[in-house]
Amino acid sequence: MERKLTQRLLAWKNQPEGSLPLLLYGARQVGKTYLIEQFAAQHYEDFLPVNFERSPAMQTLFDGDISPERIIRLLEAHRGRPVVPHKTLIFFDEIQVCERALTSLKYFAECATRYHVVAAGSLLGVVIHRENYSFPVGKVAMEFLRPLDFEEFLMALDKKALVEEIRHSFVNNLPLAPVLHEQTLDLLHTYWIVGGMPAAVAQYLKTGSLPAVAEIQTAILNAYIADMAKYATAVESVKIRTAFDSIPAQLAKENRKFQYKVIKKGASASHFGVAIDWLCASGMVHKCRRIDQGTAPLAAVADLSAFKLYMADTGLLSAKSGFGLGNLSVDAGPFKGAVAENYCAQSFAAQGHELYYWESPSVAEVDFVLQRNGQIVPVEVKSGEHVRSKSLASYMQKYKPPYAIRLSAKNFGFADGIRSVPLYAAFLLDRV
Repeated sequence: MERKLTQRLLAWKNQPEGSLPLLLYGARQVGKTYLIEQFAAQHYEDFLPVNFERSPAMQTLFDGDISPERIIRLLEAHRGRPVVPHKTLIFFDEIQVCERALTSLKYFAECATRYHVVAAGSLLGVVIHRENYSFPVGKVAMEFLRPLDFEEFLMALDKKALVEEIRHSFVNNLPLAPVLHEQTLDLLHTYWIVGGMPAAVAQYLKTGSLPAVAEIQTAILNAYIADMAKYATAVESVKIRTAFDSIPAQLAKENRKFQYKVIKKGASASHFGVAIDWLCASGMVHKCRRIDQGTAPLAAVADLSAFKLYMADTGLLSAKSGFGLGNLSVDAGPFKGAVAENYCAQSFAAQGHELYYWESPSVAEVDFVLQRNGQIVPVEVKSGEHVRSKSLASYMQKYKPPYAIRLSAKNFGFADGIRSVPLYAAFLLDRV
């Protein structure tokens, strides 16, 4: 599977002055290990993987002195051949299991940049906040790997030519050929069910069976639940799971704002705030904060107490909620809109956008507001072809943005200051 992040890994490798250690993080099972293995096979002469979860004994190499000279010497002795600067890729996998290995990255950065070191771990956003972890702040390059976005999904399906046609239509604001438009909408609906977790995509490519994909997704969700118990206290893990389990119900509401009462009667931020922070830090969910002003910078006008939670993978949301291809008809009900919104949130997060939505009390709501280079662009999401909306008009009248974007099942177009973009082209909105 081709991943966009490979290009940034290549840029990291080719830095002429030497590379800081690279820390690759993200939710469990987004493909971190596979990506590094493929990258090493294509761009290095030698590969030295150390998986601290699979081989706990390797943690003892980091007892005591963790200078790069000693670590390299022990690794060479263990495998019986030398580590060659610039030619051997050293890979510390599941590094959250070995806190001393995490700390050692600082010393590789300070005095051993001739060695290329990549570390990867699940739930690093959670464990690095523990008091006994010395995180190498400023001493590592960091990259976040997410599930495959829709463009990567199309590439996995060998649809590179289709991707280029979508890109051409987006750049030139020209309608995609109707037959390709309908075909891509069908593929998008399949993606909403399969999602972008590599194991689920691989199963779909192999079998074409959505029930088989659902089995993979259930296993991933169970692994997430196991991590909640492993990396949180017993009391907090119950709260984390309860908050996580409430997400389909939260998104099924007409107003998708996260409400603690949906978790349980009498619940509040004081009871579940830490649990929600844990879910966000783990990479399992995305938080979309409310703003009531369409002015830059958006972070300065965000209401930290009001937000929506979207799952990091729309396929996992579909599996968790029981949403399937049979629910994609025009009259499928409000949850089709929730899936479309979650898909867009996932796409925007993958592009590096912070997530915000605009709400004018008791008047209107715009699904997303994006900020790029000081420019503020409102984005409305419609799951079908019915696109009339007073909310977007209200926002435009009040803040007069240069243009707005409406993502829907309609083809590319532009009218009345609103740029119509098909939902399947959401992966291109990093260009706004």
